[in-house]
Amino acid sequence: MNSPVLEQALELASASTPAPKTAYVPTLAKKITRRGILWLGQTCNLRCHFCYFLDRIEDERHPEHAFMSLDKAKEICRTLVDYYGNNSIDLQGGEPTLWPKIYSLVEYNASIGLASTIISNMQVLSSRATVARFKNAGLRDVLVSLQGLGPVYDGIVGQQGAHVRQMKALDNLQAEGVPFRLNTVLSRPALEQVEDIATLAIQTGAEVVNFLGFNPFNDQQTGKRSSVNVPRYAEIAATLDAALDTLAAAGVEANVRYLPFCMVAERHRKSIYNFGQIPYDLHENDFAGWSWTDLPAQRAHAAELTPPFQLGQRLELGPLRAPLRRLAKEFPTIGNGLHQIKQHVERRWASEEPSVSIEELYQRDARMRAREYTGYRHVAACSQCDARNICDGFYGDYADLFGEDEARPIQLGGTVTDPQHFSKEQEKRVHPDDLAWLTTP
Repeated sequence: MNSPVLEQALELASASTPAPKTAYVPTLAKKITRRGILWLGQTCNLRCHFCYFLDRIEDERHPEHAFMSLDKAKEICRTLVDYYGNNSIDLQGGEPTLWPKIYSLVEYNASIGLASTIISNMQVLSSRATVARFKNAGLRDVLVSLQGLGPVYDGIVGQQGAHVRQMKALDNLQAEGVPFRLNTVLSRPALEQVEDIATLAIQTGAEVVNFLGFNPFNDQQTGKRSSVNVPRYAEIAATLDAALDTLAAAGVEANVRYLPFCMVAERHRKSIYNFGQIPYDLHENDFAGWSWTDLPAQRAHAAELTPPFQLGQRLELGPLRAPLRRLAKEFPTIGNGLHQIKQHVERRWASEEPSVSIEELYQRDARMRAREYTGYRHVAACSQCDARNICDGFYGDYADLFGEDEARPIQLGGTVTDPQHFSKEQEKRVHPDDLAWLTTP
């Protein structure tokens, strides 16, 4: 029997007459993703306490707070196509639907072969006319930030009535035939609703469901992790396995990001995505283009773009030094080394000797992102785990909060080094346009 909050959500979100939509297709084929990413500006209408960019959203003086110009956004997208070979893109804010120029950018991207996804909290999409406008502009799909249901969701995002608007928006997506996927952060308040979210995804026709660990990867300081808002891995495991079983039975793709492999049942290890697995997920972002668009100048609304590193260019900051120093002086969190670390793979991608494969470059970057950038660490028991070379381990401060006792070494008969050891068995659901290039030798 469904819970009362799920019944209410289904009543609000289940369109009586869904329009036909592009059918996503299952595949076991895997290649390096060609999906780009663009942060349009850190302006938002909600205040999720675990948001990576909450400090920038609340600081109107921050150079990334205001939305950038349409011309700058177009130039970034054109570069992602021409230089990085991207064919799809995640458009993020803040909340991208608040930007008046968003429809023009979606139309432009469609004209240059860059299929657009918006990552949205869906408040603006509670208007069906707005959803129809996005569809007409050429939007491929929506990645919905669904962080809970009912009062739990309203509490997490800091606004009464936000859940009702989000469910109405889900109804609108179905009524207009716009495909959608779901993102849910595994925060402590949402944990008891994970199985309900899986059922909601199935009943409303979601193509994919992603469950993400609560890890503040950027310079967010407001939503500090504690035992109050971060659940233990063992707490997550019990409810997560049940939700993954529900989704698997219905044929809905499920992904779990940034958790150790040992925290789910063996049958679900193929759904675990640490940094090493992310490059092979078409729903995730290309490391090289991602590193370029994450440079301060690309994210700051008033700054001129930093050009991509050219083939054979020396591995040095060069012309970036002066603008980085200026930004660091006014906003110290920008100068703390995070952006310099993340751009490393972009420079390596442009200048590495031909003998090093792109796969190896991306795995080097995956290890760097896990260790230097986000602070993941292997705990003592990981030394006995055969999956340790393809698993990031425990997030930074986790052992300080809860200890190391939950680690359960996986025995496979020998140490594995292939990042796709588990995920190669996972069936992904992809847009037919992606299937075309994905299956071409």
